[in-house]
Order: sequence, then structure tokens, then C-alpha cells
Amino acid sequence: MKNRMRLAAAALALSMAGFGLTGCGRETKETAAKTEAADKQAGGAQAADTQANGDQAEGGQEEGSRTADGKRYKVALCLSGAANDMGWCQSAYDGLKLLEADYGCEVTYTENLTPDDIEAAFADYAASGYDVVIGHGYEFGDPAVDVAEQYPDTKFIVTEGEVSADNVASYVSKCEEGGYIMGMLAAGMSESGKVGFIGPIQGASLVKIMNGFEDGAKEVNPDIQVQTAWTGSFTDTALGKEAAQAMIDNGADVIGHCANESGTGAINAAKEAKVYATGDSYDQNDLAPDTILSSSVYHIPHVIEVAFKTVADGTFEGGINQLGMADGAVSVAPYHNLDSAVPDELKQKISDKIAAIESGTFEVTCDTKPRT
Repeated sequence: MKNRMRLAAAALALSMAGFGLTGCGRETKETAAKTEAADKQAGGAQAADTQANGDQAEGGQEEGSRTADGKRYKVALCLSGAANDMGWCQSAYDGLKLLEADYGCEVTYTENLTPDDIEAAFADYAASGYDVVIGHGYEFGDPAVDVAEQYPDTKFIVTEGEVSADNVASYVSKCEEGGYIMGMLAAGMSESGKVGFIGPIQGASLVKIMNGFEDGAKEVNPDIQVQTAWTGSFTDTALGKEAAQAMIDNGADVIGHCANESGTGAINAAKEAKVYATGDSYDQNDLAPDTILSSSVYHIPHVIEVAFKTVADGTFEGGINQLGMADGAVSVAPYHNLDSAVPDELKQKISDKIAAIESGTFEVTCDTKPRT
């Protein structure tokens, strides 16, 4: 398995810079590979038994545990991109670190998984005695269901999936709510009457974000032209930049995205062209403070915590769970440096819409069919 890293090991040294990790260099990857090889040689199940039986404190409380039941849970995270992508994948990594810090979990992760790698990664973790395996993204849904049947004692959690089984629970953030607000902001700030939005691949939740952006833009300006593109990649910054540049060349003066590292490329194109952009997944202001108007923030650490707590308190049930602004799972970042550039009237429209979404008086309804 590639790029597997055991966070609990003291040898792992990742340093934080702003919102992003700066590490995962060659030496760390080699060390991780050696650790994985040693684990497999010892036998995953035997290692799990040793961990479960060896770290007991008085009264049955496992050493390091901060859960109500006294168990130190082993939690693994599977990612489609880099854990330091300063976006979607990093938000889940931050959630994993929260479980380690706040609940004393033993945690590990695998990054840059291709669709063909997912089932093997899930099965490896389950066979190694992990209590909870998290797949971050809709593409982990079907593999989770397939593997879960073989490992009924392991709980599988899928973010943005719409699958379920007795030991599989999906947690879907209503990301389209943030997309809708970003669309309102983009249309309200556009002088050309043209805006653009870039997605990675046409997954259901990603399509909903793009459609939400378009619907929000048209609420503010029914005549707005929304240019859209799919890069086909979560990680290729060059493709994101190329797509954004084509939109800018065609008159778009605000660029939105939901494309992870490809979206970073789009932001770079906007910065170089001196047009505005909107961020996604977390507050991306630091990437381009004079370019990014605001960001749609998905509180994935909160979602992961909510999901994990059902395991720890014994209330876990297979099913599909929807979490949005009203649940603290989605929010909108401040305007930061560009606060004075955003008209007060537009700010008020956006504030009113957010309040309506939170109260339930307005629902962002987007289908999952691509419009382009």
C-alpha cells in the first residue's frame, strides 16, 4: 500500500505551515513503507490483539483512551489525494488528528488512493484490527459496502457517500449550500456578467456543488453567464489553472471551484489575471488574500467527530446522514482583506440567505445531473 503513514509513531515528523502540512518527504515515505512491511510480517491480526490486550490501565481503561467506554479505538482514514492538499483531503486529515487529540485514538492514514486501490486498503485495515475505517469521498462508498460484509466487526464511515449497510454509515455534507452562497457572491461581484466554476470529476456531491453555485449566481443576477468545466482530476493543478484561464480569456471575472488541488491551480490563474476567486472546503484566504473573496467551508473534522462518537457511545447505525449549515457542518468564511470591496447590499443578501438556510426556511435543492 503506498504512502501509508502511522501517525501514532513518534518517528513521524510533520510540521504545519498555515493551513497546510509542509511534509511527507522521501525519508518519511520510506520509513512508512518499512513500518508497513514489518506490520505485515508480524501479522495484522496479531498486532491488533497485542494492542488490545497490552495497553490496559487500572479499572479496564485502556492507556491513552479518552472515550466514555474506556476503549482506545484504532481509526484509519483513506484519502483520494494528498493529506496536505490544503483542501478537501486535509480537512479529513484534521478530523483524524482531532480524534487522536481529543479521544486518544490510535490513528493512521493512506493518501493518494486510486479507485483500484480502495478495496485493498479497506481490507488491510479491517484485517489489522482497526475499529473504524473512514473513506473520505463518495468514491469510497461502494468499496466500503463490498469490504464491510467480510468484516462485520469493523465500522466503515464514508463521507459524501450515499451507501449503507449494517456496519456502513454515510455522512453527507450539504456542500451545495456553500456552493449556492459562493455563486451569489460571485455574481454580485462580477462586472462582466460572466463567472466560472471548476469541478474535478462528475461525482454526485460535486455536481450538486456546481449546480448550487449556478443557482445562487442566478438568484443575484438572472442573466449571469456561468461557465463550467470538469478537469477530470482532483490533484492536477495545471489542469485547474488551464480551465480557469480559458474562462478568464472568455470574460469571466470571478472563478469558483470545488476541485481540491486542481482548484488551487484555478485560484493561481485568477490571482495572476487579477480577477476574483472563491475558495472551497476550508478558508483558503491564505492562498491569495487579495483574490479570494470568501470560501465555502466544510467542517469535515466536525462531521468525522459526529460519526466517531456514535461508535464510541454505542449508537452507531448503518444509514445515510445529511449534515448542513444547520448542523454546523457547512459555513462561509469571512471576506478578510476584501471586506470593503463587497457591497453592503450584497453582504446583506448573503447573510439573509445563510440565515434562511440555517433556519430551514430556504432549502438548496440541486439535482445530481451535470448541466454541461
